Amino acid sequence: MDLFSCLTMLGGLALFLYGMDVMGDGLKKLAGGKLERILEKLTSNNFKGFLLGFFVTAVIQSSSATIVMLVGFVNSGILKLSQSMGIIIGANLGTTVTSWILSLTGIDGKSSFFLQLLKPSSFTPVLAVIGICFLMFAKSNKKKDLGTILIGFGVLMFGMDIMSDAVSGLKDSEQFQQVLVMFENPVMGILVGTILTAIIQSSSASVGILQALAVTGAIPFATAVPVILGCNIGTTVTGILSSLNGNADAKRVSLAALYMKVFSVIVFCLAFYGWNSFVGFGFMEGTATPVSIAIFHTLHNVFSVFVLLPLSKLFVKLVMVSVKGKNTESDLFGALDERFLSVPAFAVEKSSDLVCDMFEKATQGLRLSTTLLKDFNSHISDQVRELENEVDKFEDKINTYLVKVSGSPNLSEADSKKASELLHVIGDIERISDHSVNIADAFTELDDKELKFSDAAMHDLEIISNAVNEIVDISLKVLRTQDVALATKVEPLEQVIDRLKRKIKDNHIVRLRQGDCTAEMGFILSDLLTNFERVADHCSNIAVCVIEIQLGNFETHAYLRGVKRNGENNFAEQYEDYKKKYALN
Repeated sequence: MDLFSCLTMLGGLALFLYGMDVMGDGLKKLAGGKLERILEKLTSNNFKGFLLGFFVTAVIQSSSATIVMLVGFVNSGILKLSQSMGIIIGANLGTTVTSWILSLTGIDGKSSFFLQLLKPSSFTPVLAVIGICFLMFAKSNKKKDLGTILIGFGVLMFGMDIMSDAVSGLKDSEQFQQVLVMFENPVMGILVGTILTAIIQSSSASVGILQALAVTGAIPFATAVPVILGCNIGTTVTGILSSLNGNADAKRVSLAALYMKVFSVIVFCLAFYGWNSFVGFGFMEGTATPVSIAIFHTLHNVFSVFVLLPLSKLFVKLVMVSVKGKNTESDLFGALDERFLSVPAFAVEKSSDLVCDMFEKATQGLRLSTTLLKDFNSHISDQVRELENEVDKFEDKINTYLVKVSGSPNLSEADSKKASELLHVIGDIERISDHSVNIADAFTELDDKELKFSDAAMHDLEIISNAVNEIVDISLKVLRTQDVALATKVEPLEQVIDRLKRKIKDNHIVRLRQGDCTAEMGFILSDLLTNFERVADHCSNIAVCVIEIQLGNFETHAYLRGVKRNGENNFAEQYEDYKKKYALN
């Protein structure tokens, strides 16, 4: 094998790893965070966890990515340590799917037209052409993501073929054969497999490299066995690195993955090599093929499932002893874990959940502030300010996180749009919370000055405060459910609140002329009405943002002009209904 063959092999390896990375990114985008949400909702059932871990890893084709995601879940308190055990075991088996796909390179298509079609060199170019057509001409983001997957798969298989061709001359090299004999030693072979996988951080890729070498017919099966076992251990490095800045439980998850891998390899070696010493497996003297490597890789991981599942509780106890420290309380903002940035769709989803929690805080503050109308209580006023401080923390944390998400290269157009809309929404929510404090301050001023609104003014304020509480409740529900039909009810109510503000001011002027009210009370009343109206305006912005997220086909101002001028979405009927409901005497 000369210098140019080495360069060709390195080029093929680069294409192989790049193709695997592109295909994985495309799969994650196409999944849109759904797989991660499935993991998040996992119960404590270990078998169910195993099935989900297998399914998710088989789809995204990376057990390392699954483990990193688990570290994030446990670190943020979304999952318990015990719930992660079954998923880790399932991920080990799920990663074998890639080796079966790569084993197609070993098919000899000369004897059959059907087998010729199964060779990657036959169907990969077709898939690549379909993929590039999707990327260039498709308008749907899902089709573009599918195109990315197909192109990634094509590049991966092309790199695999280049590697196989580049190393084809090794089968006649005596030096290469001597090196391979060294790896027949189980300890040496496992060590090499572990180091190789730790460097490229993908057992699928390292097994793929081994399968590329096996195409030459130069790899003895006795050499392939320990290297495959080592690949299973090396893949845990990614999870360990990810957990270094996590809490105690996050470190325990990555350590549990390592312990499980090492334990299963030790038990398998004892059983496999012990049996081989007595019986003598004939296939150990033969050469490995891509298919036989895939079979062995799968058999080892199936063996691991039966060994590890019954012992999962023992591994929990073991990592609890290994990593000292109390289980940290789940952080309110733990869901904004930077590990989730590798799956932007899921990161946006978690941000959306926290935005809803933020709105809940702001809603609580508004409800409390409006209760001060009838019965002022300084403790309630203080609670409103405390809630406003919490909302400010939400805004700071979510805003920072969404900016990071927006900078992700894997962010789809739809998720980018949603992240942008959420940034606008948190600004509106924060302003609602500020207006709640302003309302509480207005009632505090009344109490300090020992002033009191007339019965007529109290009645008017009660009407508009009820309307404002309803529009906030509707907006919160809209944000949680993403219900477009419900969102269309916000704007008519916002218009009714605007009308109430004007009517109440007119009523105040009448009372002022009659001597039933004072100018000083008028200033406080005007301040309250302005804050009520601004709350409604922000609710309108939030509802329109939800509509844009779901439909994404118009701008805010265009929508508002349309519903007001053209009566879209039954605007006139809903407006009349709200006007009757909140009519002033």
